[in-house]
Amino acid sequence: MEPFVNHTGIVATLDRSNIDTDAIIPKQFLKSIKRTGYGPSLFFDWRYLADGSPDPAFELNQPRFAGRSILVTRNNFGCGSSREHAVWALLQDGFRVVVAPWKEIGGQHLPAFADIFGNNSVKNGLLAVELSEQEVEAIFRHVAAHPGAQMSVDLARQQVTLPADPSLTFAFEIDPGAKEQLLKGLDEISLTLRYEAHITRFEQAHP
Repeated sequence: MEPFVNHTGIVATLDRSNIDTDAIIPKQFLKSIKRTGYGPSLFFDWRYLADGSPDPAFELNQPRFAGRSILVTRNNFGCGSSREHAVWALLQDGFRVVVAPWKEIGGQHLPAFADIFGNNSVKNGLLAVELSEQEVEAIFRHVAAHPGAQMSVDLARQQVTLPADPSLTFAFEIDPGAKEQLLKGLDEISLTLRYEAHITRFEQAHP
């Protein structure tokens, strides 16, 4: 998988909470045994009209988001079923980063991303960035005021910046193991192969 070190790209905003994996990639597209071709089906039910043409009312179809590679959305992104296809669809439609906010309700920390979606993201090279609600709201305001706004994401420094306004620079947390996987481009097979010599010795000792 492709390593993720840093990325700068156009930001698209999707002002919806609790976007589940069926909205990201509907179930009718899960029949394929291939891991390619899911990009055009991303957000299919929102993205297209009944005749198959793009729905101009859908946020990501707006011309100002052309060429986008960073998605900024609301809390609890990727909830629902555990389909890995959701991450494949985002990547294959050009997204490298998804940013969403955590929430604090009744003293309880509610994560920005569903656990399984977050794990699938790491395994496939998609960076899921969790920020506070206030920080995400500031990004929404900036993007609304600046069509074509870009964001720079530095995984090594764990920092996102909106270059047009350097005061909008936010730090984010990430599990150290997930960070290493992304920086080095290690999927689960690659992680296993780092112990190939140990595996070989074990197999030789246990015919």
